[in-house]
Amino acid sequence: MDIVTVVERIGEGPAVALAGLVTGIVFGVAAQRSSFCLRAATVEFARGKLGPRMAVWLLTFSTAVVWVQAAALLGFLRPEDARIMAVPGSWSGAILGGLMFGAGMVMARGCSGRLLVMAATGNLRSVVSGLIFAVVAQMSLGGWLAPLRNWLAALWITEGGHNMNLLAALGLPHWGGLALGAVLAVVAIWLARRNKIGLTRLVFASGVGFAVALGWGLTYMLSQISFDPLQIESITFTGPSARMLMFFLESPAVIEFDTGLVPGVVVGAFAAAALAGDVRLQGFDGPGGMQRAMIGAAMMGFGGMLAGGCAIGAGVTGGSIFAGTAWLALTCMWVGAVATDFIGTRTRLMAFA
Repeated sequence: MDIVTVVERIGEGPAVALAGLVTGIVFGVAAQRSSFCLRAATVEFARGKLGPRMAVWLLTFSTAVVWVQAAALLGFLRPEDARIMAVPGSWSGAILGGLMFGAGMVMARGCSGRLLVMAATGNLRSVVSGLIFAVVAQMSLGGWLAPLRNWLAALWITEGGHNMNLLAALGLPHWGGLALGAVLAVVAIWLARRNKIGLTRLVFASGVGFAVALGWGLTYMLSQISFDPLQIESITFTGPSARMLMFFLESPAVIEFDTGLVPGVVVGAFAAAALAGDVRLQGFDGPGGMQRAMIGAAMMGFGGMLAGGCAIGAGVTGGSIFAGTAWLALTCMWVGAVATDFIGTRTRLMAFA
């Protein structure tokens, strides 16, 4: 059964949601089994290590770049048609939001994607943090915090009515993105061998990057056969978390990619954890840890919405198509996370480990 037949049988809206569900399941399984987490990688880096978590993150990122750029070269994807590229980007939002998100994910002990994966395996800390993240993200999208977010985002925007394509801006050839991804993949594999990471974990780490490419590919194919304009997108958790919150609160509910993505991640992560015997209830270590997690989740909710994406949405999904503001947001997330961990561990005021 091809994709046209699926759309004819179930309709465009459910087909898009199904694409999100499939993408989410792949991501959930791969992220749970590989322990993929940007926060963990930044903490390792802040403490002077290039360990296994750094290797996993770098392999995920490079895999996404390789798959997406290869698809673009073969004509299976047009990155310039993606919404993040077709609309103006915010440099100020990427800087301020990225710094805030990076600091928040260290305090919450996980980025938004990681919180969702851990919540599916019984981590009650992640459930609480994830709900706060979603509420603040929704407040930033269309609630009380929206005017502040809009004002900060408008301070410095990209020129020309669209985002910056870094490959074009740097004058690199069309295959430059694929070449860079391949180089990063070689570095990631070298780092993985140095840290004696098993093949299974490496396969799942690359699976996270593949899930990002899968989302781009499925939504692009659907956009080519859809009668109505369809947004070309892939994995991100700031906007989808906010919209999924409203999905259960509003009527009638809107069926879209996010409708399948978030539940898919939960299903995939839970199934992978259950098969491995990793499902167990966990809570906060104490009131101090709960306070830090709640503050960090709120910072991620606002920061991710301001930056135009979370550690996955901007850091991997937007980075894989070389959106200028996504790369800047990712850089600022690293800076914010490293600085927060450095301050916390040196002053002994906050236990971020």
